[in-house]
This record gives sequence, structure tokens and C-alpha cells, in this order.
Amino acid sequence: MPTLCALRAVLGGLLVMPGWLALPTLCRLLLPWTVTVVFHKALGDPASHLGPHYLLPPIHEVIHSRRGATATLPCVLGTPPPSYKVRWSKVEPGELQETPILITNGLHARGYGPLGGRARMRRGHRLDASLVIAGVRLEDEGRYRCELINGIEDESVALTLRLEGVVFPYQPSRGRYQFNYYEAKQACEEQDGRLATYAQLYQAWTEGLDWCNAGWLLEGSVRYPVLTARAPCGGRGRPGIRSYGPRDRKRDRYDAFCFTSALAGHVFFVPGRLTLSEAHAACRRRGAVVAKVGHLYAAWKFSALDQCDGGWLADGSVRFPITTPRPRCGGLPDPGVRSFGFPRPQQAAYGTYCYSE
Repeated sequence: MPTLCALRAVLGGLLVMPGWLALPTLCRLLLPWTVTVVFHKALGDPASHLGPHYLLPPIHEVIHSRRGATATLPCVLGTPPPSYKVRWSKVEPGELQETPILITNGLHARGYGPLGGRARMRRGHRLDASLVIAGVRLEDEGRYRCELINGIEDESVALTLRLEGVVFPYQPSRGRYQFNYYEAKQACEEQDGRLATYAQLYQAWTEGLDWCNAGWLLEGSVRYPVLTARAPCGGRGRPGIRSYGPRDRKRDRYDAFCFTSALAGHVFFVPGRLTLSEAHAACRRRGAVVAKVGHLYAAWKFSALDQCDGGWLADGSVRFPITTPRPRCGGLPDPGVRSFGFPRPQQAAYGTYCYSE
């Protein structure tokens, strides 16, 4: 928008009438006002935008929870439009799509998909459109969108549900780098987990995870966390999350980084010199099953399980959890779950870890 000062060349030939301000004086008076208007518009001054804003911004955009808990994702209207709907959806990681969860008109709500059966509106007051998820599962973690639809000016807020948990590297008995992406995803689910996200792997790295083998993540990337930089693990540069870049999900093969959270049941150790089949029988006699790898990691993380004895797990591996490191319990200075690998199933040399609901 041209200012009066910008028109000086055009007006320069006009006579200044008696009693009028000279043009230079008028420019000096109007210039601050002109700059102020332009400055506010450049910053997106709310007064320069027409139309109401119905949804209040969330105080916390990240909501923390655990598996099995009840989580509330806040979404509140500052004022309701005359007619509207609120739609909740989950933004699928690595995919350009959203999965519907629930739609409400303020009076009635309808759920959709597998999450819809566990989701409901909080209805704390007449302007409350918050989503409540009961019995939180591992796959519930991620980004959610609360969208107000009134046919004129739709609005939305985004929130992230983040589960407290633990990341563990996993490879089968055949050795390392055996999984394509889909096999890695299935392997984590079989061990009471799911493929970890990059954010979960990063969090685990800050908490001490140091692993030299590359593994698949949920987004389809392949990475590994290095806390102590060394030659066999990408060189002696800075510590961090190393990346293999884009990989073919069907053709390329690596390990898996799995994520699990708190348990509904508990893990306990049964001593003895058992074969794998004897370990299954020992757990059954106690009304339990042989624990999965994810069970043992969750018990170590959330229940501080500390046992200096190797025990069979359901996948045929032998491991033991250490909360307080000591010389005769693996010899490593940091807490963690130690592994004896995959002994012969007929080898009668270990106890077993059982899991009971």
C-alpha cells in the first residue's frame, strides 16, 4: 500500500494551500502510523484476521501414559459455533493418512475402528471435547488430531500420546541381520512389543542404550544408537544415532529395535537346571507361561527385577536382568538385560523366567 510520502513526486507540483500542513511535515506525522500498520500485518496480528477461533490451544501438547492406563487427550472449545462436529483421528506414522476414532456433535458420539471401542468423550463440561482412551496399548502411541468442523471455518489441534517404556534390540536364533521390515515388525509383536519409533530410540539412547547392530524402526528407517564411539560402530566420531538411510522394506535385512511398556502381570524366576521344554512345564505348574523377551525387559525397567541367574525365555534365548551391576553378574558396569544367546533347547543348565497375569 503506497504511503503519502510515496506520492510526493506526484504531489510535488501542487500548491500547498494556506492553513494546510506542508507535505514533509505531514509525512513525518503519518510515517510511524503507516509503519505500525504494516508491521502488525507482517506479524499476523490477530486483529487483522476475521472470524472466530473456537478451539483453545492445549497447555501440554505431549501426554504421557503407560500401557494399560487410561489416557486423556485434551480438546476444549473456547466458545461453540451454532452448529458443529468434532472429529478425532490418529495420524499414522510414516503414512499420509489419518484413521478416524470418534465423531461427536456435542450430544452423541460414534466410535470407529479398533480404537473406537476403547475411546469415549470426557464431557467434563459443555465445551469439553477431550478424548479418553481406556486400556492404552502399545500401538496407541502417536499423534492425534482434534478437528472442529462447522462448514465455514474448520480448526484443529494436534497432540502426541507418548508411552513410558523401554527399547530393546532383537535378533533371532539364526544370527544378526535376518529380518526385512515386515518380519522385524512381526518379531517385535511376538515378543510383547512393537517396532520402536525414532523418538523412542533417541530417548533410549539418552538413557544409555549403546548397540552396534543396525535395526529397523517403525517409520521404515534403519539406525543404531552409539553412546561410546568406536571403530567397529561407525568410526570414532561423535556419539549419536547412526543412520543407514532409505532401505527397501522387502529386500534389505537387519535386526529390530522393539519397544514395550509396563506389564499387567508380573515376571518371576524359577531356579533349576532345566531344558527349554522343562522350563515350559515348570511355568505351567505355577499357573504361568515362559516369559517373552519384552516381558523381561519391562519387568527390569518398571519393577526393578534383578536376578543374577540365566533363565529360559519363550523364544529359546537365555537372559537375566541386572538392576545393580556387580562383578559376578555379567561384569558390565551398567544396568541392563544380559544375554547368553540361544543355547541348545536340550541343554539342561538354566532356570526359567515365568510370566503370570
